[in-house]
Amino acid sequence: MAFSALASLYLRNGLLTSHLPALIIVYFLGGAFAWPLALPLARRLARGHGPEARFAAFFLALSLGTVAMTAFVFAMDYRWFYARWHAPFATLIWAFQFAFTSASAVYQFAILGLGLFLPLGLVGLTAVSLYLARRAN
Repeated sequence: MAFSALASLYLRNGLLTSHLPALIIVYFLGGAFAWPLALPLARRLARGHGPEARFAAFFLALSLGTVAMTAFVFAMDYRWFYARWHAPFATLIWAFQFAFTSASAVYQFAILGLGLFLPLGLVGLTAVSLYLARRAN
């Protein structure tokens, strides 16, 4: 996913961004954290089904898991930045600030960050899903 984000940023603006290392780390961690969580779920969903259903299970679990985990990593980075202006930990105000800061980060990721999974992320997802669907029984 980091390579996909890098390629997308290169195609968009020639890597002219001041946050390139941070973006690459976020996308790498999102993909790395999603793999061990989404793969067992996909295998469970694919078990006992035909090749088309296995492909769909892997495609769905890996895509949703990767997007969700990358959004989570982005939200935690966003939250970490704004934490210095938030109320003390475990107070009611802190809980509201945590929830709304995280929600706004996920929204921002959905608008600005999902495009970085294209074009290579979709190709990689399809190839990996096909490979895993053929291997799984």
